Amino acid sequence: MSTLLDVRNLGVRFHTQSGAIDAVSDVSFKISAGSTLAIVGESGSGKSVTAQAIMGLLPRVAEITAGEILFADPAEKGKVMNIAALDPESSDMQQIRGGQISIIFQEPMTSLSPLHTIGDQISETLLLHQNTSKQEAKALSIDMLERVGFPEPARSFDSYPFELSGGLRQRAMISMALVCRPALLIADEPSTALDVTIQAQILKLIKDLQQDLKMAVLLITHDLGVVANMADEVVVIYHGRVMESGSTRDIFANPEHPYLKALLKAIPHFNMKEGERLVPLREIDHQAGNLLRNTDAADQVDDDVPILSVRNISKSYLNRSDKSLLGSSETLGPIRAVDDVSFEIRRGECLGLVGESGCGKTTLSKIIMRSVDPDNGEIIFNDRGNNTDLLDLGDQEMIPFRQKIQYIFQDPFGSLNPRMTVHELLSEPLIIHRIGDANYRSEFVQELMNLVGLNPRWLNRYPHSFSGGQRQRVGIARSLALKPRLVICDEPVSALDVSVQAQILNLLKDLQEELGLTYLFISHNLAVVDYIAERIAVMCAGRLVEVARREDLFRNPLHPYTRALVSAIPYADPDHPLDFDALMEGQASIPEHWPDPFAPRGDIAAPLLDTGSGHLIRAFDLPSSNEVIA
Repeated sequence: MSTLLDVRNLGVRFHTQSGAIDAVSDVSFKISAGSTLAIVGESGSGKSVTAQAIMGLLPRVAEITAGEILFADPAEKGKVMNIAALDPESSDMQQIRGGQISIIFQEPMTSLSPLHTIGDQISETLLLHQNTSKQEAKALSIDMLERVGFPEPARSFDSYPFELSGGLRQRAMISMALVCRPALLIADEPSTALDVTIQAQILKLIKDLQQDLKMAVLLITHDLGVVANMADEVVVIYHGRVMESGSTRDIFANPEHPYLKALLKAIPHFNMKEGERLVPLREIDHQAGNLLRNTDAADQVDDDVPILSVRNISKSYLNRSDKSLLGSSETLGPIRAVDDVSFEIRRGECLGLVGESGCGKTTLSKIIMRSVDPDNGEIIFNDRGNNTDLLDLGDQEMIPFRQKIQYIFQDPFGSLNPRMTVHELLSEPLIIHRIGDANYRSEFVQELMNLVGLNPRWLNRYPHSFSGGQRQRVGIARSLALKPRLVICDEPVSALDVSVQAQILNLLKDLQEELGLTYLFISHNLAVVDYIAERIAVMCAGRLVEVARREDLFRNPLHPYTRALVSAIPYADPDHPLDFDALMEGQASIPEHWPDPFAPRGDIAAPLLDTGSGHLIRAFDLPSSNEVIA
């Protein structure tokens, strides 16, 4: 295959107030026509800066200081252009950008204009780069929307980004990138923000379109499981320099550089041995002080008595369709966000709650925290032998229980006040609940910093001065400030690199053991939940569809939705590819498309049946072993 893009000794420097920073140094690689090359590394390693240099989209404070970016224009045989030498505003660069080389950004919601329809944004690319009329551009845009799997492409053409789900927004971004049929597609973390099943669908879509359009793909990611399933060649980059490169099979079979070996050890996988720990690049050195250990969470009580019992919780929302900006609205009927959910969490255990976005996980956690009131049900909290229904309590009566149940949010930056220092953030819960005097709070806050492996000297810093993993540790310290007995972890590692993810998961496991904590761990990543949880509850369309011990769930998943989730997890092993057929063509999360005896019968949902040993499955009849294997 001929070389389409040849990056030679690329160097990119940022000029900041603190001085010059070399973000990329001496980076070289080649991409052949029709092939896929993956650039792998952590956040800040220089992956996206390399892509920006190729696209001519570097910020004003950055400059290319060395090297060449040679692009062989397939439209003009034998013509090779050095993108690094082109003016980013020149007509030649503008013709390449979007016409011959396109990019899919990591976050579609911030990349798409909220003021323009999806169709207008896709058509704009055609009108800029090709000599087409508006009618022809609309027809081609609708055709591309159909190619990427939009259910109603003609109708979706007039939709705005906020009206679409995360998966459809990403498909709209792919449509915009591919509508001009580029020779090279740069996919910058195209599936990081997506559910595991949606991620698998997007990866399959990119592979299918790559074969259909005969284009090359430059995949930028930190997920080695995605790399193993998508790439022909791999470039591993760290601090702006190439650490290792080669074919995908060689990289995974014979990793040589210590950085790559460390990345592979940091990934949670299903065949981990009992007691085996993830190995992050940098371990967190943490310690619990005397004030933290002096907590009633370590009281000796009956471990078999559930600390939390959720019984028959339901929550519905009205679905309104606005007819006009100032006109009346039409009620289309209720949406059941949570539908008759029941489960128990035993003291000291970690229960994993998994499912796709929109299945009701976060709504359920907000109901437990009493920030959302359910339509019916009970939430029984066992406070050292005293059972209390939290739903019967008023706002003032709930205050003591808010100390005992705390929350770790998904987005550490969004959940921390940017105007408060870390000292103020950690001491605020103590002030609100009138715990201790100023000296006690000062000492306790320092213990909290040591507990999560952060230097107490950083207490006067603001959240923006920390990395993503460090901010998440501040969030964990804040949630532990009131010495809770139950901690709800809502996707606490989904936005983190694999090595930082390993740090946080190990820290949570250590804190659970040292402080006697109980976790409800919410995630869409089964491999992460497998590492940290003892039991797992699978949620879909507002209902629990399967509940089992970790080892039972992964050794013998019974429900079709659980099997789809398991099959959608990309392994960091080229010999274990994704099974795209098991995803039921994107229908796995729609109960009406499940086979009998799992599908609802009219308006009647299947009950939760016990197959033995506490393994529950939502079905009208227990499936036979043959049905399970099928």
